[in-house]
Amino acid sequence: MIIKKAILAALMTAALAGCETQTEGQQRATTGALVGGAGGALVGQAIGGNTKSTVIGAASGALLGAVVGSATTPQRRGEQLCRYQDRYGRIYTAPCDDRYYNGDY
Repeated sequence: MIIKKAILAALMTAALAGCETQTEGQQRATTGALVGGAGGALVGQAIGGNTKSTVIGAASGALLGAVVGSATTPQRRGEQLCRYQDRYGRIYTAPCDDRYYNGDY
């Protein structure tokens, strides 16, 4: 029993150490997957009452949590690219200017 706890503690430490080098979007996706997986497992167990439904709920919750966590990552100003057209009709992309952020486009 003590060996299982030690292995679990080592795995958790390794998992948390890996989060240090992630971008904000990756961290939010990882956190969403963990929270969604735990919530999905609880809901699956409550609904089905067996191992299969718990695993299905955990997998579904983790997937949904990762997608939501990644999608809700705020974009930093200057990282958005907008499409512009020059006076000759050529279309190009460049970082968005203040008109985009102020809603005056």
